[in-house]
Amino acid sequence: MSILNVKSALLLAGLMASQVALAGGASGEAIGFTCNGCHGYDGMSKGAAPSIKGLPATYLENAMRDFKSDKRPATIMNRIAKGYTDEEITAMSEYYASLKN
Repeated sequence: MSILNVKSALLLAGLMASQVALAGGASGEAIGFTCNGCHGYDGMSKGAAPSIKGLPATYLENAMRDFKSDKRPATIMNRIAKGYTDEEITAMSEYYASLKN
């Protein structure tokens, strides 16, 4: 898959998640769909991004909040994290934590 296709898929996934959020709140699974482009289907990465499936919710929440506040350096995750509310970060973290390896 070319980088353009990956970027297009991420943009489309983000737009889909935002539409669900506007319709009354998105589930952690719906929000987490946007993570699949880099972190793999259900958070099981096959590339350079780490797998996030089954990690503790508190770890994922802290990581996302650190990315959001620029406490944790990143090339893109800090920009992505800024697009989520604290409630969305919690929902997404709980979803990935609920997935067992």
